[in-house]
Amino acid sequence: MDSIAVTNDETDDHLIVPARIITATLDAVFEATAEGFETSTTDSLDLTFEGIPGDRHGGLIRESGGREPWYERGTEMRNERQLSLVCPDELVRIAESMGVSQVNPRWIGANMVISGVPDFSMLPPRTLMFFENGATVKIDGQNAPCRIAGGAIAKRYPDREGLDLAFPKVAKRLRGLVGWIEKPGHVSPGEAIKIRIPEHWAYR
Repeated sequence: MDSIAVTNDETDDHLIVPARIITATLDAVFEATAEGFETSTTDSLDLTFEGIPGDRHGGLIRESGGREPWYERGTEMRNERQLSLVCPDELVRIAESMGVSQVNPRWIGANMVISGVPDFSMLPPRTLMFFENGATVKIDGQNAPCRIAGGAIAKRYPDREGLDLAFPKVAKRLRGLVGWIEKPGHVSPGEAIKIRIPEHWAYR
């Protein structure tokens, strides 16, 4: 990725990474329309401004939780976590670090598996994903790994202790992204995706 250093008028230099477009593929889609945290396989998804209809993470608003300590728990806020997106390469790395045979995306509540993007979880906020059939997803940021997802993995390996606690440690910056629907549409596995990475920088 090309980058240029731009000098701040006052003090430090800032590394500015230019906008670019890369391509990817939608490998699989899942929904959480039943009870519980985990998702189930489906043939396609209808994405609306509220997310996936009937999905436990759908809706224009959600209640704040432990990820938003600046609000009283249960405060109504904009739902920027309508979708959970993961990358197969990173799931393999997580499984290897945990010493297990696999980490299935359904176990950790993923809605989409997207392949072809190196360092998928490092895509910056405001990244846009333009799906071949017309839908657009906007990335809010990384999905921080939690013990609930770790517990779902641990349930598959009852002979192993401590996997629920290991997951938040080894999956940091590998657990994928969360996003919301900027433009509704219908998405299906095999669909091509154009990913527009915005100009971005690290604020010092």
